[in-house]
Amino acid sequence: MQVEHRNIYGPLWKSKFGPLVVINVASAELIEQMLRQEGRHPVRTDMPHWRTYRELRSYSYGPLTELGDKWQRIRSILNPRMLKPQHVSSYSSIINPVVTDFIHKVAWIRQTKGDGIIVPDVTGELYKFAFEGICSVLFETRMGCLNENIPEETQKFIFSVGEMFRLSHIVMLFPKYTWSYLPFWKHFVAAWDHLFKVAHKLVEQKITDIQEKVKLGEPVQGAYLTHLLMSEQMSLHEILGSITELLLAGVDTTSNTISWALYHMAQEPHIQEKLNEEVNSVCPGDKVPDSSDFAKMPWLKAIVKETLRMYPVVPGNARITVDDEIVVGDYIFPKNTLFHLCHYAVSYDEQHFPQPQSFLPERWFRGQEKFKQHPFGSVPFGYGVRACLGKRVAELEMYLMLSRFIKCYEVRPDPSGTKVEPLTRTLLAPATPINLQFVERKLESGQCLCWRRLHWGKPVGPVLLVQGWPRHVQRVCRALHHIPNMRAAVYERW
Repeated sequence: MQVEHRNIYGPLWKSKFGPLVVINVASAELIEQMLRQEGRHPVRTDMPHWRTYRELRSYSYGPLTELGDKWQRIRSILNPRMLKPQHVSSYSSIINPVVTDFIHKVAWIRQTKGDGIIVPDVTGELYKFAFEGICSVLFETRMGCLNENIPEETQKFIFSVGEMFRLSHIVMLFPKYTWSYLPFWKHFVAAWDHLFKVAHKLVEQKITDIQEKVKLGEPVQGAYLTHLLMSEQMSLHEILGSITELLLAGVDTTSNTISWALYHMAQEPHIQEKLNEEVNSVCPGDKVPDSSDFAKMPWLKAIVKETLRMYPVVPGNARITVDDEIVVGDYIFPKNTLFHLCHYAVSYDEQHFPQPQSFLPERWFRGQEKFKQHPFGSVPFGYGVRACLGKRVAELEMYLMLSRFIKCYEVRPDPSGTKVEPLTRTLLAPATPINLQFVERKLESGQCLCWRRLHWGKPVGPVLLVQGWPRHVQRVCRALHHIPNMRAAVYERW
């Protein structure tokens, strides 16, 4: 719709959505002009439906809902552990085990739900991966999203996130005074209730763990939540509000972007092989990539950038001018004007992106004059002090997943030939399930495709064998593989 309206009305037009009057901006030059006039405390929108829920339950606002000086204070506390490279790079050791578990889950799905190759609804599986990954970083705990049998509470938690986003844009179409009378407002509130209930439980568990370690004189260590609790810069209510909002911002970007990247690499095998060659040259054999390796992987970064150009998770961002009137194009707009920045339309502007419908990661390589872009042509994580707080963690998750997954599997398209289109449900997501074929790659002698950790009392899953292992090891693995529910001791790599 953004593209159609830009073609009809030009790069600047006014529209009305229920009680909202919006100025739409669909030009890289005009978006830059608007964003460069942001005040000291830019406002994305005042998120009235999210803020109303917090007022209803007496919860604190977080980085997505707070405004003004209070927002700046929260961001200044949350930023270092989310945006500083030295902190974010340390999360590789937390996210990599989650990637390993996802690779195992794919092997299990291929064997139990498909025909040995096809994995249905890849986006749904990657949503669980992203959820597990961000929870591991923020709450410093595993939720069981990648288990063969997902815990009931975790399933409800995942459902509540999706339900909240699904209902958000519906609620906004109605005046605030009608909300309490609408049936879907009750569902919207119930979804938020469950999110805060689980978040509160996890925060309380972490507090208990910290207190026990202090009591025993043991060192207290942790990635994110522990730091927030120990620093005492925020109240418990503020931590709960902030960490819940960070969780919401960290799931869809990762899962949808990886899904679209795999979908296009399946259609473009030469791009897939470029990435595979690059990853294997930087991380040969069974070397597991970490954050220090990605500077040497231009194809990996370009694939992620091109995917985010074609499918920005937030297809349209918003800004409210709260300080002064501003000039955009040839017009003067008064204070408190609501602008809608049409990132999706700009990403398909042929003036800045030749062949915009084509998946061309090479357009992002330096020195490509024919693909020279405008710096505001694709800004999937926003701009300035209000840019996405979880940008670096999301990028780390995407880089780790794509680099490791492509070493294990060749990705092929759905044999039915189904074309998948994007659809906006507050966020941009695949309109229909993405089904892909994952074919095990032929590996070098001694290289481990993926190793499965087996624990006492748990059934053995599919064991993946490679040539070059000792014969007695291969015989043991084959025996384990063919005995249903065989119980075995822990092993990781032979």
